[in-house]
Amino acid sequence: MQIKDKVVVVTGGASGIGKSLSERFAREGARAVTVSDINKAGVDATVADIAELTEARGIVANVGKEEEVTALVDATLAEFGHIDLFCSNAGIFTAGGENVSTEAWQSIWDINVMSHVFAARAVLPSMLERGEGYLLNTSSAAGLLSQVGSAPYSVTKHAAIGFAEWLSITYGNRGIKVSALCPQAVRTAMTAVGAGDGGVAGLDGMLEPEQLANTVIETLEKEEFLVLPHPEVLTYMRRKTDDYDRWLGGMRRLNDKFEDAYRKREESQD
Repeated sequence: MQIKDKVVVVTGGASGIGKSLSERFAREGARAVTVSDINKAGVDATVADIAELTEARGIVANVGKEEEVTALVDATLAEFGHIDLFCSNAGIFTAGGENVSTEAWQSIWDINVMSHVFAARAVLPSMLERGEGYLLNTSSAAGLLSQVGSAPYSVTKHAAIGFAEWLSITYGNRGIKVSALCPQAVRTAMTAVGAGDGGVAGLDGMLEPEQLANTVIETLEKEEFLVLPHPEVLTYMRRKTDDYDRWLGGMRRLNDKFEDAYRKREESQD
């Protein structure tokens, strides 16, 4: 997919990855960009930043609520006629293990997993009717590997990958393209909490959101499933599938190394 003249929706667009993607799509010549987030001030700022480059619209929405995702899609369709690319990007992080409260588990599940389901329900009918459309779902390298220090994040990002795979398998022969964005550490508000170097996810370096946007554009042009801003992730995936037990042993060593840092991060969220 070439972004020029396309209608794009980006959730989580008030800051970080979503803001960077919105700005890059505008510079690539998108016909229109709808920026969505729960942070109205951030949405307004992103829209102001790109308004001279494209038709920009801001819509406040909580992607963990289906009715708000549906309203976001309906408003964009009403204004621009169709959606070429829906970037389901918003996500949250919750530190801790199985003892994280059920309420917190449900919250991260709704935002990191169900938001992709809600987006697909809302946008696929019009895409399938046109016979074309693209879904870019932000997951994480944690969805392909794991996340030391956070069971909820690891589990939800694995589920996000699983859903993206299913979408590609089910609708790929009907004109629907699907990509899963799976970075390691990116300099955002999420990685700024606790260890500023991104913790274990930052072992291969902390990317700026603008660097990640470059990889997104390149991968969308190739229409490949995995978007890997950190190419090392592919090597780790191969090691994991080649010898699962050896890989688990290595992850246990990483867990031991970062246990104190992640415990402090969990405590900071209490």
